[in-house]
Amino acid sequence: MSQTTETTYRVQGMTCGHCELSVREEVEELEGVQSAVADRVSGSLTVRGSAERDQIRQAVKTAGYTLLD
Repeated sequence: MSQTTETTYRVQGMTCGHCELSVREEVEELEGVQSAVADRVSGSLTVRGSAERDQIRQAVKTAGYTLLD
């Protein structure tokens, strides 16, 4: 069983509310994600849950943005 954590990532390319929504919706569809909050001003994505970084990276990419290392 995976442990639930809260992790903040940097996301490149979000410039508006629609960007935030797109990222949040893609990430929240991942199994194990309880919540996701995208913030264009800080360029951050905070994810609560047990999804792996690679899964989150792919979801952000699917939304059209880049998860920075």
